[in-house]
Amino acid sequence: MKIDKILVSIFQRAFKSITDEMSISLTKTTRSPILCEAKDFVTGLYDAKGQMLEQTENLPILSFSLGPVCRVIIEQYGDDIHEGDVIIHNDVFSMGNQNNDVAIFKPIFHGKVLVGWSAAKGHQADIGGAVQGGYNPNATEVWQEAIRIPAVKLFEKGNLRKDVWNLIFANIRLQMVPEDIKAQIGACTLGERRLQTFVAKYGLEVFDAHKQALFDSTEKMMQSEIRNIPNGVYEGESMVYYDGKHKGSKFVIRSKITVKNEDIIFDFSNSSPQTKGFVNGTYTSSCSAITLTFLQMVNPNIPHNEGMIKPLKYIVPEGTILNASYPAATTFGNHLCPQVADSIFKALGPAVPDRITAGWNHLLCSLFTGNHPRTGKKYVDICFLGLKGGSGAMKGDDGYDHIGMIDASGGVLDQDYEMYEQQTPHLILQHEYLCDSGGAGQWRGGLGTETKILLRGDDTTMVVFGDGDIEPNYGLFGGKGSVLNKIELKYPGKSGRKLVPLNKDMIHGIPDGTTYYQVAGGGGGYGQPGLRDREKLLTDVKNEVVSAKAAKSIYGLKQK
Repeated sequence: MKIDKILVSIFQRAFKSITDEMSISLTKTTRSPILCEAKDFVTGLYDAKGQMLEQTENLPILSFSLGPVCRVIIEQYGDDIHEGDVIIHNDVFSMGNQNNDVAIFKPIFHGKVLVGWSAAKGHQADIGGAVQGGYNPNATEVWQEAIRIPAVKLFEKGNLRKDVWNLIFANIRLQMVPEDIKAQIGACTLGERRLQTFVAKYGLEVFDAHKQALFDSTEKMMQSEIRNIPNGVYEGESMVYYDGKHKGSKFVIRSKITVKNEDIIFDFSNSSPQTKGFVNGTYTSSCSAITLTFLQMVNPNIPHNEGMIKPLKYIVPEGTILNASYPAATTFGNHLCPQVADSIFKALGPAVPDRITAGWNHLLCSLFTGNHPRTGKKYVDICFLGLKGGSGAMKGDDGYDHIGMIDASGGVLDQDYEMYEQQTPHLILQHEYLCDSGGAGQWRGGLGTETKILLRGDDTTMVVFGDGDIEPNYGLFGGKGSVLNKIELKYPGKSGRKLVPLNKDMIHGIPDGTTYYQVAGGGGGYGQPGLRDREKLLTDVKNEVVSAKAAKSIYGLKQK
């Protein structure tokens, strides 16, 4: 068949339009603030073989976690796939990325021919296990973290399997979770209808031919980007601090990146062995981290489909901290993305200094659970307000202020203040940029934040997970790093008792009136601070982004 290049472009835009519409549907119909406000989800379309047609990547760490699961489902069910089926999955030992990230898949038929899949994966507010909310820093095995859901049909040929539905949600604490799963099913149904209409318009033969042409064209675009990196072998490393069980423990993420013409291999074989705590990754979460990091270094207009990832090769051996063996605890795996990114940036920095950034602030997050005293209902909240810091600067550009952890790459939005105070019993006292938190440089790092919250309600539990409170992020080519992350609780009463939790910790029984304080560091600077444009520096001082003292002592600004 003769390929119409304009039609190939129409296919790409149509697929993207469908996944965008699925994303809007989920935003408008989910109940958990983790989904409807923070948009911690991804929507996608895949062909009959599980190859990516397009995705809307609200949270990039989820973006490359659906295709591998789709292929697991296809292999598991074989010919037992029918119109009206709805399949649910979260199992990290069959290509899931994190227990809380629950995926819904719906097969799409043109007549009797399977032509594709619609899918949506989102972070659920609870997924069973020992701790409400799913993050258990004391976990050493998967059963202490969540209910495992290998691929199973919730609907079969359009009929609800009530036994399966009841079995799953009897093991999940919050009623909003099944409602959010219904919203994901709705988004997948929307994607199903749109792709069916599209295939009917052009016919199956045209669809198959132009879909493949889109893959081939995208693959050539990515190969062209790889050719711009000098051939060679590049190595970098970063550190992970504390596994939740052994104080003072340290682990290394080591990347070895081989570039040869149009191919690139990311090899993490020499990373530390898996931990005995919950600080482990899965193959899928680690490959997603590798992919989203590399995408920041290439043409942002490359379509996101199977052709984009075909030239990328991953080596992440089982038994390492980035791909833990069954039945290890792995909930923290998504949050190893910053360390993966650091190792890649440090490796490729000498080869492509214009394409990389200085260090991003690492995640340090608090998850609050308890009973809301006004409603009497249980709540779960990931404090997105405080966990976000600044991104690293790059040649020619300052880092973004308050953009957050690299596993979100700016995808995780802040919570609306008023909605936060309705959905939780807590009161926001302060939330603002922190002066001098961006790493100094010719191009400065993005600013971090300072957050203070009054915790209300008796018997609040706080789970802390993250990093960046032991080693700050780094600057590049003479640029400076930022400040350390910090979380502190100040208890009520005359004693003035203060508690600084570990970076993987769980604090029970926090009393009403406790003040929560958090600093999220900024990004690293790029280039010598003394070379910063003086007008920009004066504007920074005027806007209280940089203090007058730092402008003089670090940037060398001469006072008039």
